[in-house]
Amino acid sequence: MSFLQDPPRLGNQYDDDALLQSYLARQLPEELRRSVTEELRELGELSGKYFYEFQLRDRLNEPELTQWDAWGKRVDRIEVSPLWKEAEALAARRGLVAVAYEQKSAELSRVHQFALNYVVQPSLDVYSCPLAMTDGAARTLLSLGNQELIARALPHLTSRDPATFWTSGQWMTERTGGSDVGLTQTVAKQSPEGWRLYGTKWFTSATTSQMALTLARPEGNGPGGKGLALFFVETRKADGMLNGILINRLKDKLGTRKVPTAELTLDGTLAIPVAGLADGIKNMAWMLNVTRTWNAMGCAWAMRRAMALSKDYATRRVQFGAKLAEKPLHVDTLAGLEAETHGAFLMAFRAAELLGRMEAKVASEEELLLQRLVTPLAKLTTGKQAVAATSEAVEGFGGAGYVEDTGLPRLLADAQVMSIWEGTTNVLSLDALRALAKEGTLDVFHADVERRLAAAKDSRLKPCVKAVEESLEHARSWVAGSLANPVGLEAGARRFALTLGRTLELAMLVEHAQWSLDHGHGPKVLAAARRFTRHGVDQITDMDLDDSRLLA
Repeated sequence: MSFLQDPPRLGNQYDDDALLQSYLARQLPEELRRSVTEELRELGELSGKYFYEFQLRDRLNEPELTQWDAWGKRVDRIEVSPLWKEAEALAARRGLVAVAYEQKSAELSRVHQFALNYVVQPSLDVYSCPLAMTDGAARTLLSLGNQELIARALPHLTSRDPATFWTSGQWMTERTGGSDVGLTQTVAKQSPEGWRLYGTKWFTSATTSQMALTLARPEGNGPGGKGLALFFVETRKADGMLNGILINRLKDKLGTRKVPTAELTLDGTLAIPVAGLADGIKNMAWMLNVTRTWNAMGCAWAMRRAMALSKDYATRRVQFGAKLAEKPLHVDTLAGLEAETHGAFLMAFRAAELLGRMEAKVASEEELLLQRLVTPLAKLTTGKQAVAATSEAVEGFGGAGYVEDTGLPRLLADAQVMSIWEGTTNVLSLDALRALAKEGTLDVFHADVERRLAAAKDSRLKPCVKAVEESLEHARSWVAGSLANPVGLEAGARRFALTLGRTLELAMLVEHAQWSLDHGHGPKVLAAARRFTRHGVDQITDMDLDDSRLLA
């Protein structure tokens, strides 16, 4: 009988995740942890079985745009995949956005919310995209205090009823630039019915959403970001027709193929200013806090899924007379992946912790400074880790990892966007520098890292502690010495930011490793911390700027 390879399989994605369980045991009060465990287990079963198998069957179903009906009427209707339709209902019923706003877990509501998403999202074909923007829109409206819009939209954005649940788009990018939204050309004009928007949006993700927040320049306003205003748009009118919106085409993307990303023309789109007629970019700050946290979490759960499939496959694939799980070199490769996955997990949840404390208004002044720095660090650090880890995982499957109908190439293709969405690595590195410009921020970061290291008692953690201390000191001395050289400071911003990010990840690994040893959760996180140390945390180099210019 000819050989047929057994494909990788998944078990319950909560029960099989020792790191998640130990983290929740450490972070949540026992009563709260018990109250959420049943739902996490239910979602873990759906994620590992029903939705994972659905995802494989649904692989070829992508969004379809119908611009005209049979009688020549412009309809611009997008049909999403069957899995996305079920994902929307699941998201509403399980409160994958709502949990953060119901606040039943107080300042831990974000940890609760993201634990649910972490377990189930890897099997939902990046349905996290509209949920992230929905969450960001809800927080933005609440923070800016437009009571009329809050009353109109928030009950929908946080609904647990699939029939009334809305998602939101985030329409910022135009042809003039992605990161430099100050170049926005969309114009807002007064009309008897209210403000109307005219312009083109070059990337609009999850274009099937019922509403969107977008930027436009009211007529007469000056150039740049300060002259922009943030507007609320409902995508359809009461009669069901699009609200002055033309869908020009769907984007043909490398990954996130299930996400309906479109180019739009706004041709008299009725819109409502969210908070005045200026400072639109400033008013987006709350949205970015939320969406960048979702982005970091998305990296963590993408890496976790890649690891789960890789480890299972290693128990099934036989090469050169033994299973891959028995081959020292393959085991070593998986250990490296797991160490990076552990670090990304703790970093993403740290961003979620700080966001939750800030929203619950219990954050200290030091935590507010940390949140402003940790959010961009978490996004940029995990973004680079996710691409590297999923690439390594795909390689571990050999030729099967490169064949589309295994579903495995999607891991890498979808991960690649995580370093692009919500700000590229370079953009986020500069944002981290801006966060550090506030006096005391680096000192607070240093103190937070040192507090985590102080927990280490096991002698096996000493090399990890030393690596953190040395890299943090190098980062402090580098930034202090670069303040008088703005060009050099900007040129080294990426390496500096990645150093801070990886330093914090290792410090958290040290802390969690010691806790796990002390509370009977085993030495696995200890091994991850030691392996992470060997990968290196200090990315800063004494670079000659002239060399960079010559090589560019």
